[in-house]
Amino acid sequence: MTTSIIDTIVPSFLSGKWQTPDDPSKVTDVADPSTGEIVARVSAEGLDIAAAVEYARTGGRKNLQELTIHERSLKVKELAIFLQDHRDELNQLAHQTGANKRDNFVDVDGGISTMFTISSKGRREMPNSHVVTDGEPEVLSQDGSFLGRHIYTTIPGIAVQINAFNFPVWGMLEKFAPSFIAGVPSIVKPATPTGFVTQALVRLMLESGILPEGSLQLISGSARDLLDHLDFRDHVAFTGSAATAHTLRAHKNVLEGGVQFTAEADSLNAAILGTDVTEDAPEFEAYTKAVFNEMTSKAGQKCTAIRRAIVPNNLVEPFIAALSQRLDSKVVAGDPRDADATMGPLVSTEQRDDVAAAVHTLVDAGGEVVYGGADKLDGAFFAPTILRFADATTEAVHSTEAFGPVVSVIGYDEPTEAVELAAQGAGSLVASVITHDDELAALYGRGIAAYHGRVHFLDRVDAKTSTGHGSPLPHLVHGGPGRAGGGEELGGIRGILHYMQRTAIQGSPDHLTAVVGQWHRGAAVNRVTRKDVEAGTGVHPFRKDLATLKIGDQFASDLRKVTLEEILAFAKETGDTFYAHTDEEAAMANPFFPRRVAHGYLLVSWAAGLFVEPAPGPVLANYGLENLRFIEPVTYDDSIRIELTAKRITPRVTDDYGEVCWDAALYNQDDVLVASYDVLTLVEKVDTLYAEKQIVSQ
Repeated sequence: MTTSIIDTIVPSFLSGKWQTPDDPSKVTDVADPSTGEIVARVSAEGLDIAAAVEYARTGGRKNLQELTIHERSLKVKELAIFLQDHRDELNQLAHQTGANKRDNFVDVDGGISTMFTISSKGRREMPNSHVVTDGEPEVLSQDGSFLGRHIYTTIPGIAVQINAFNFPVWGMLEKFAPSFIAGVPSIVKPATPTGFVTQALVRLMLESGILPEGSLQLISGSARDLLDHLDFRDHVAFTGSAATAHTLRAHKNVLEGGVQFTAEADSLNAAILGTDVTEDAPEFEAYTKAVFNEMTSKAGQKCTAIRRAIVPNNLVEPFIAALSQRLDSKVVAGDPRDADATMGPLVSTEQRDDVAAAVHTLVDAGGEVVYGGADKLDGAFFAPTILRFADATTEAVHSTEAFGPVVSVIGYDEPTEAVELAAQGAGSLVASVITHDDELAALYGRGIAAYHGRVHFLDRVDAKTSTGHGSPLPHLVHGGPGRAGGGEELGGIRGILHYMQRTAIQGSPDHLTAVVGQWHRGAAVNRVTRKDVEAGTGVHPFRKDLATLKIGDQFASDLRKVTLEEILAFAKETGDTFYAHTDEEAAMANPFFPRRVAHGYLLVSWAAGLFVEPAPGPVLANYGLENLRFIEPVTYDDSIRIELTAKRITPRVTDDYGEVCWDAALYNQDDVLVASYDVLTLVEKVDTLYAEKQIVSQ
């Protein structure tokens, strides 16, 4: 085994520059687990962490806050494209951590894919502003002059992200992307054994020129005093062992100083095979594949890996046989750079020793090694190992995690017993349920959901399309209760909102409009009528592009009378002959209607006719309605009018148009609100027809 000590220490990027300790007294050497060669030397001794925190709080935060949510989201997309072009460099470097091609697909490609998804959701599901609303306004006074609602704004501090060794790329990017879009600068602290890969990732991101100054910093090595410099403004997201999470939670600045702390820790994840499954069923094979994949992907070094296989007693032996056969035929342990190798080593010999110790603990507690075992070791490699427990309630199997290619098989008879066994893990990140029986799926799912952050169902229908038990998706939350840390990450825009503060605001409609940047009913308006438009004393809002349209611009129509003949004609033409529109006696017998009434969709159609400006202009398309409610019935001989108000304006960063949400309030002749909804349109940033006319006139 050759050893070649490299000369330089993995640098940190702090306060705007790359730094290494001048003369550290303690340096950690990191070895390639396949060859034993020293590939990195790590130390953060003497680096000014306090200055880095202040640098992020001042310059980093200021630079991020100059961008809107959409602008920050677009930068995440640009970064993902840039990293996609450089992933080969990261893949090659990651081989030195024991990761093979399949492992890198999950880590490197998975991290980049997560950036794309979070970026897209930030641009599609969040406003192009700095304030995010949560729910609808609450009317707190009878006349509507006092309102309340909830908003999210960026937390005033920084995001500290402490990551585990098993995913040096995905683990960093899945935290960084949401915090960046939220407008929070990040200080990243990767685990020492694989931190040199994260350092290469950060270097690429900085070299791209895409990031605002101060938005990303990196600590390579130990940073034991990091939490000493944080306070209630800051957010710490930790991934790692439950023991380390407990230590960090006990820090004074977390307990007393208000530092926001979330943890995603190791857990004893389970996979339940349903009692409906037979040995020749497709679900049996799907279950075997799922357990195999989780044992061998990353050599089992995944916080989401299956640790407990909960199997009907009559299928325990067939399952062990099927899993053993698959391991025999498909696992070739070896150097990740070897194309023939299908599973690499653990990250280090120390990790190998930890897994061996855990296996010995399980064996001492009653586990029988039926495949592999802790004694079959070679360097940092660890043989895939299956343990069988005669007593499914053995405490150790539900509390001792072997963080490697190890699974414990326990049997059960009744579905309720499987639910109880899964719950004994005291909180897990994920559990899988493999069944083709919907009633069983409901029983298992409802029984274990509260003990898990995610429940993954699998059968013959989704076996080919499922992303798998152990794959956290950016669309769905990742985390879990109890032993799993009690934290939560990802989940689409939920992951972004984790880095924002929810606040209840109260005040007049004008107050809320000013704070949120969204018009609230009752706030001031710039009102025009059809008569104003025809007289040339007012401009219809549909004639305004995004450069001239303002929140509160309103069009108010004249009254339109409703006739019975129109109601009956609409019923005939559409086929909607529901009795409330066509049968006077039946309609009057209904407690909701005074007599035959107009169709709700007829009212919406009339409303469009009342407010539309038909000539070509900056309004490009109507692409939907939201929050449609029919509040009071409208019968024949009633009249209706519409007030259409620009409620929310969202320019698209990458397009020549944006989205306008219009508040539509439909009133009757007595000024009673009869329908309420939002109209969504796409509007040009600059009216091209108007611009062309100006050019011609000049």
